[in-house]
Amino acid sequence: MPFPENAPRVDDLTSMPPPEIAALPVELLAILQREIDEAAKRIKASKSRLDGALTIRYAARAETLRHEMGKDTGTVRFDDGDFTIVADLPKRVSWDQAKLADMVNVIRTAGDDPAQYVDVSFKVPERKYTAWPDYLRRDFEPARTVKVGQLSVALTSQEVDQ
Repeated sequence: MPFPENAPRVDDLTSMPPPEIAALPVELLAILQREIDEAAKRIKASKSRLDGALTIRYAARAETLRHEMGKDTGTVRFDDGDFTIVADLPKRVSWDQAKLADMVNVIRTAGDDPAQYVDVSFKVPERKYTAWPDYLRRDFEPARTVKVGQLSVALTSQEVDQ
């Protein structure tokens, strides 16, 4: 179904209120959704390429500066022409949960309060929770809060491609 020349385009959506967009024909909404999804994929691929190029260009220099500063991670700044380059290599720390649990028990056995040294949290995977017997779920129910995420709507044509 061809749309008139004055039909809204993707770039027009930022200036349109959501109720006005919602009132558009479903066929146009599907076209806009597809165009935005395709553009998002192109932007993501372009960003990935540019990030890769920036890494090629600046990673070694940033690593050298970090080494000179005696650090393995963090932010360094340096100039390239009229630009200041800010290269951040974040620290990603992970802890072995079983070993931490053992250490918490050691601290508790020694008579200290583990909360002075570590933050302890518990989580229950939903898959495990739903497999529990009813009596156990009832006991845990007061500690459980369910929140919903954001609705996702995909428009797909019912026409069969031939």
